[in-house]
Amino acid sequence: MSSMLIRNAHAYVRRGHFEEALLIEDGIIRAVGSEAALREEAPADVKVWDAQGKTIVPGFIDSHQHLLNTGVMLSDVRLQNAKSIADVKRITREYIEERKPAPGTVLHGMGWNQDYFTDEPRMLTRDDLDAITTEYPLVFERACGHMLTANSAALARAGVDESIVAPEGGSIERDANGRLNGIFTENARTPLLMLFRNRTADEDVALIRTAMRHAAECGVTSVHTCDVRGGTWETVIEAYNRVMADHPLVRVWHQSSFQSSMEDYKRFLAAGHVMGSGNAFHRFGPLKLFVDGSLGARTAFMRRPYHDDPSTVGIPTMTPEEISEFVNVAADHNCGVVTHAIGDGAIERILDAYDATLSGENPLRHGVIHIQITDRPLLERFTKNDILALVQPIFLHYDTKIVEDRVGKDLAATSYAFGTLKKLGVHMSFGTDSPIEDMNPIDNLYCAVNRRRLDGTPEGGFHPEECVDIYDAVDAYTIEGAYASFEEKVKGRLLPGYYADLVVLSKNIFEMDPLKLRETKVDATMMNGEFVFERQGA
Repeated sequence: MSSMLIRNAHAYVRRGHFEEALLIEDGIIRAVGSEAALREEAPADVKVWDAQGKTIVPGFIDSHQHLLNTGVMLSDVRLQNAKSIADVKRITREYIEERKPAPGTVLHGMGWNQDYFTDEPRMLTRDDLDAITTEYPLVFERACGHMLTANSAALARAGVDESIVAPEGGSIERDANGRLNGIFTENARTPLLMLFRNRTADEDVALIRTAMRHAAECGVTSVHTCDVRGGTWETVIEAYNRVMADHPLVRVWHQSSFQSSMEDYKRFLAAGHVMGSGNAFHRFGPLKLFVDGSLGARTAFMRRPYHDDPSTVGIPTMTPEEISEFVNVAADHNCGVVTHAIGDGAIERILDAYDATLSGENPLRHGVIHIQITDRPLLERFTKNDILALVQPIFLHYDTKIVEDRVGKDLAATSYAFGTLKKLGVHMSFGTDSPIEDMNPIDNLYCAVNRRRLDGTPEGGFHPEECVDIYDAVDAYTIEGAYASFEEKVKGRLLPGYYADLVVLSKNIFEMDPLKLRETKVDATMMNGEFVFERQGA
């Protein structure tokens, strides 16, 4: 039996209640309380770890992200910091010069955002990417992940020519002369995405490990991740099985996406990957659906036309009939459903589908992910059948710059309504949608409690009435994340019988000025009773 006594701590138990010591045995918290009391319970050979008075919280649970894609982002062309089209070109050329990929290798990049471009605030086009290289196929995904741009070499490799027709739930853009300009959205992206998604299990193993190291550095001990998808699921699961069998750094709960193929989903279920199957480190969770796109790309599905582009209401990526079929098949196999829905039209559509199968209770814990554009009646609908809300406060960092333009001031005022969701008693958990945003929980907490962008603007916060306090924010990142995976009795709290998953912070986030939260660092991360990260110099 391995045991550890953490002493001299400021360990968060519940609002206003902290303890000075934790006794851990074989990866489980056995007792919390005073150091003197726990020393009496501890075995003679207990290892003692001095927390130096630092604040300890339960391990952060990211309730929606893409762990494998985070590894991809950390390994491929990184465009998050590109402030211009010229930057995109420079970064890519430097990547090619440094890596020297084999001729014809498909190069994938993530994170560009035209709203940050200072030279020309427009979408990247095929011609921009052709100016970088015609030797390498380039596929560059916008920051939202719902739009991409490909160069001519990538179009040729994917077999895409001028005769292509956009599928239902997607768009393919053309220039003024009717020529493909390389921009593809939503369901139309598939042929380009498959150029780099068909990886080997060995490649996926390396990417998952890279992402797990980053998660540990961030204090994230559990992820609800959307990596298992139709077409590649067997290879991805093989990779995860190998990682999880060899000292994993993070617990994994899969949100699996199969809306492109019902037959593939049924094969997945027949293989035994139903919700709750697996072990304490690696479990299969709900079906993941996407019913619209993103606000930044104007593909989020709205009930009314966009305020800054009345020609569109966005793109619904599934019909009501398709949604209902998947929800029903999942329910027949005792599986829940969580659904990406950003626009109010998309949120309404998925709530309609859930309500058709529920009557006041939500035993499978169906949820909605993102929930960005809402009015009060739409929010109140979450209480009818206890639908979960899996939200990303970090989205305020970018979206507060565009939301009033996209949907108008009145609707913007009732959107990203985390305070209202909390007051309504909705089970609301926090995530980052990494790699769409960085996995850093501190920045996410900052946005939740301050309603400001990471540079501190706007003064006073964006509709500060929707702030949540630091206690509720931490609980949303821990207790509620555990609830979303049916683990609220074993994870997300520093109590006896719970997993010894915890984070040591450099500052007392519960008592400091909320505007200074970003000064906080993760000093150490423990998962299953073992430190998986310790910051040098902490």
